[in-house]
Amino acid sequence: MGIAEVIPGVSGGTIAFITGIYERLIDAIKSILGPETWTSLRKEGIQSAWKTADGTFILTLLIGMALGVIAGVFGVSHLLENYPVLLWAFFFGLIIASAIYIGRLVEKWTAAEVIALIVGAVVAYLITVLSPAQGSDSPVAVFFAGAIAISALILPGISGSFILLLMGMYTLIIPSIKSVLENQDMASLIILAIFGMGCLLGLATFSRVLSWMFRRYHSLTMALLAGFMIGSLNKIWPWRNVLSTRINSSGEEVPFLEKSVLPGAFEGEPYLFGAIIMMVVGFVVVFGLEKLGKRG
Repeated sequence: MGIAEVIPGVSGGTIAFITGIYERLIDAIKSILGPETWTSLRKEGIQSAWKTADGTFILTLLIGMALGVIAGVFGVSHLLENYPVLLWAFFFGLIIASAIYIGRLVEKWTAAEVIALIVGAVVAYLITVLSPAQGSDSPVAVFFAGAIAISALILPGISGSFILLLMGMYTLIIPSIKSVLENQDMASLIILAIFGMGCLLGLATFSRVLSWMFRRYHSLTMALLAGFMIGSLNKIWPWRNVLSTRINSSGEEVPFLEKSVLPGAFEGEPYLFGAIIMMVVGFVVVFGLEKLGKRG
C-alpha cells in the first residue's frame, strides 16, 4: 500500500482489497479516530483499547506502509523514469484483475448495482482527464490536501498521489518526504505535520462514511468501487504521449498533460511483448494475493 500511494494512478485501497484486509482496515480506522477506542481506554484500560482499535493489525500495517513509501520514493521513481511502459503495464493488469475480484464480491447484480458500477467508472474516468491545478504551500491548502488525498488512499481505484497531482500538491508533498528522510529539513517536516493533521481529519470522516455504506449497502458499495477501478484504467494505460511538460521541484522536466494512445502511435519504444507479459504478471499477482489473504 505504501508503494502504491507514491505512484500517481495506483491506489493503496486497491492493494488492501486484493489482500482481503479492506473492511477490517476501515473498521479499525473508524474505531481509532472515533469514540470507541477512547471509551474502551477510559473504562477498561489499555489492553481493551488496543483490542478495540485492532492495534496489532494497524501497527503491522503502518510499519509495512512506511517501508513501502521509502521504497516508492527511492526505488519505484527509478522504474518510472527508466521503464515506464513496463511498470504501467504491470499495474494495468493488476487493476483489471482487481475490478474483476471486487465484482465477484457483489452478492447479486441488480439494476442498482449496474448503475453504481457505471457511475463509479464515469466519475473515476473524469478525474483522470482533469488538468492538474497549480498548488499552494499555504498551511490551509496543505491541510485540506491531506484531508482529500487520504480519502482517496482508502478508496480503491483512485490514487491519493494522483489526487495530490490534480491539486498541484504532489510536487510539494513527495519532495518534502524525501527532504525529511535525507536531510531532516525542519521546514519540510512542518509541511508534513500540517498535511498529516489534514489526513487525520479525512480518515476520521471518510472511514465512518465507508463503514456505514458497507453495513447498509454492501453490494452497491462493492459495485461502485469496482466502477472506480475500471474508470481509473485510463490513467495507468501504458502508452501515453506527452502533450506538455512542467519543471518539478528538483528542476527536472517531467510530463504534465498526457494522452492515451495505441502502441503503434506511441512516441517511444512501445515494448509491446514485454508490456503484455507484465500485464499478465499483474493479473496473476492479484489472485495470488487473494489466496494469500484467504490463507491469512
